[in-house]
Amino acid sequence: MKALELRDKPLFQATLGDLIEALNEGFANEGKDGRANTNPSIEKRYVYGLIGISKLFGCSQATAQRIKSSGVINEAISQNGKIIVVDADLALDLLRVSNKKWGRKYSK
Repeated sequence: MKALELRDKPLFQATLGDLIEALNEGFANEGKDGRANTNPSIEKRYVYGLIGISKLFGCSQATAQRIKSSGVINEAISQNGKIIVVDADLALDLLRVSNKKWGRKYSK
């Protein structure tokens, strides 16, 4: 009943209470179809290839190759031939836990 009254009322006559009620009703209906409950942080992020690894870590491709070859992020890597797929969140966690420095050898 309230929604029908609100639809017939001009927008400039609507009050803040009407707006809040309409938003609450809209969010209540949105939760029923299940699409609004998906959380993007739960979904896994993947990067592909050495270029993806270098963009993920913010380093050069040579350093990305060194990190991959060292075995530090082996649990995050799935490789089939030339195709490399890396779980981004797991790789960042593994690299954070390892205490190896990946910068230049002679930097202070």
